[in-house]
Amino acid sequence: MAPADRPDETYELQTLVVHGHRVAYRLAGTGPALLLLHGLGCDSTTWLPVLPRLARRYTVIVPDLLGHGQSDKPRGDYSLGGYANGMRDLLAVLGINKVTVVGHSFGGGIAMQFAYQFPERTERMVLVAPGGLGPEVSGLIRALTLPGAGAALGALTLRPLRPVVRTSLTVLGRSRLPRTRDLSEVACVYRNLSDPAARSAIRHVISHIVDWRGQVVTVADRAYLARLIPMCLVWGDADKFIPVSHAQTAESYAPGAQVHVLPGTGHFPHKEHPERFSDVVDAFVRSTEPASFHRAQWRALLRRGDVAAQVPA
Repeated sequence: MAPADRPDETYELQTLVVHGHRVAYRLAGTGPALLLLHGLGCDSTTWLPVLPRLARRYTVIVPDLLGHGQSDKPRGDYSLGGYANGMRDLLAVLGINKVTVVGHSFGGGIAMQFAYQFPERTERMVLVAPGGLGPEVSGLIRALTLPGAGAALGALTLRPLRPVVRTSLTVLGRSRLPRTRDLSEVACVYRNLSDPAARSAIRHVISHIVDWRGQVVTVADRAYLARLIPMCLVWGDADKFIPVSHAQTAESYAPGAQVHVLPGTGHFPHKEHPERFSDVVDAFVRSTEPASFHRAQWRALLRRGDVAAQVPA
């Protein structure tokens, strides 16, 4: 039976230990490697709708990031750089040298950081409504940085309230009312936040990337490096978490990037339109040559800063 024909439960979680911490991940398919990174408060299940199609042609690695899902939730480094290091080490343990890295939302920020820290391991980037391209972000995420937010979140996730809040979010998400499109996915995040260790980890993550005014981490000063790595952006034009206007910002940094804006789609295009999303990723990978890291070219681009480097023959 081909991997694409198996039910979702085939893609069961596996675990291994890296630096003393348990890391959960799903592994499917054969072929060139895709590393799929989920967003803040989510876990590897967010990618299950696209796994069957992608696993037809690719080896797909789908981790639960530390602090999320079934991976450990230590008191530790939850910075973008720390996550990028963790992904490098996970791939090393799995014996995978190079990947096309696919990151959604916060995972998109990790994907960009991974490519910056480890260009020799990065063949391409697919960024799905990623963070890091501008300060704007939803008020819901900014509110988590305010004093007392931790206590408020703990109160909202008390056991008696969980079914009420989760059901309300799910119903609103299906209502087609304005600004409610992504609330069904927020319900999944809410369910994950019922774990106190997960709440603590996610607040540590947020403290690195957001304050009450918006995103504080930006790749603007290093985005020109993407000119050496093929990039694809996928966004929904109805995204209320991170505005689709950031896609145009990314185009100005990396003029050769492929940009796909899906009409009538929110912050989770891979879940709303899994077949179309999978086709976009597949077409991008098949139509582009993987980046080939050359130290001299990378050095020259760093020196010149704002133009694509040309290395003398």
